[in-house]
Amino acid sequence: MNNEQKTGPIRIFVDAHVFDGKYQGTRTYLKELYNILAHQPNLELYLGAQDTENLRQNFPALPNVHFVALRSRQSWYRLLVEIPRLIRRHGIHYAHFQYIVPFRKNCRYIVTIHDMVFNEYPDEFSRTYRFSRNLLFRLAAMRSELVTTVSTYSRRSIARYLKMPEEKIAIVPNGVHERFFAPYDKQAAAAHIQDRFGVGPFILYVSRIEPRKNHLALLEAYLDLKLYQRGIYLVLLGYKSIPVPAMEKRLTGLPPEVRSFIFISGEVGNDDLLSFYQACRLFVYPSRAEGFGIPPLEAAALQVPVICANTTGMAEYDFFGEDHIDPLDGEALRARIQHHIDFPQLQGNLQAIAGLVAARYSWRSAADKLYQLIRSAARG
Repeated sequence: MNNEQKTGPIRIFVDAHVFDGKYQGTRTYLKELYNILAHQPNLELYLGAQDTENLRQNFPALPNVHFVALRSRQSWYRLLVEIPRLIRRHGIHYAHFQYIVPFRKNCRYIVTIHDMVFNEYPDEFSRTYRFSRNLLFRLAAMRSELVTTVSTYSRRSIARYLKMPEEKIAIVPNGVHERFFAPYDKQAAAAHIQDRFGVGPFILYVSRIEPRKNHLALLEAYLDLKLYQRGIYLVLLGYKSIPVPAMEKRLTGLPPEVRSFIFISGEVGNDDLLSFYQACRLFVYPSRAEGFGIPPLEAAALQVPVICANTTGMAEYDFFGEDHIDPLDGEALRARIQHHIDFPQLQGNLQAIAGLVAARYSWRSAADKLYQLIRSAARG
């Protein structure tokens, strides 16, 4: 392997091409970790994407942070040719990728595999997709000096499907940004959402739309409870990544006076998204499968009542108590929504949950963990 570190700072290349596309959780993961690691004096970061101006808006302008322009939109060319050239040109010691690494190896690799949900819910993914991902993820794990993931659940899943020892997989968890713990004016946030989007009191779900995210179950619960008759909206924020025909059919068949109470958007900016979180009466996260699942923690940090699935990576969110439910249990989902609409949760309980989230899920702790892993590998 070339580019072995001798002296000076550790040079890390981060494949940040995810910042060129639509929002997804891996973007938050890289942004939060490397905004903190950028302040480590003995690290030199090279962040690669096509839209380097967008990178500059998301990462600090520090002398040890460099923005490297990627030219190709083709993932195969980026991994086979372009990134290996950049690694050699800049004398990179470590390159950090999400899920898939280049076949050509001229530095040490870090790969983060967030989940293996395509194996756990095979009916929602094509056979070709599952075969290719299993092959590419396995190769990535074999070729990387550091394999990381975001939760105990994901580590067990990766070990099972990629047939590797759990102890070879380090957990570098997601966290919750400090802005979600800051004081805010709920009435002002609600007024902003009403003025800008025409949405009154509402229930919120934040996640891209695809079958495993289980939007249809929340939609059916909302309709069964006839919450629109009480002036309560349902807000679904996230772009459509995989079609959900049953949901589309259900929405299309609704009377206009009911459909007008359901707001769906995949184009909400960060400031407005925060306002939606702050203004909602209830946050519901009924996803059937997640490697981690940040949105319910963000809502809880804002001291918003949360109903959350108790499966996969979300199983560890035990602080949600009675609101930690089986996402396949439609009756339980309806009952908990009805309960929160009729009996608002006490502020003291919400503060206690926010405190537990703050204690367990810190981006700074996660960044420190990754930093120590890199330092340890460098010494080795």
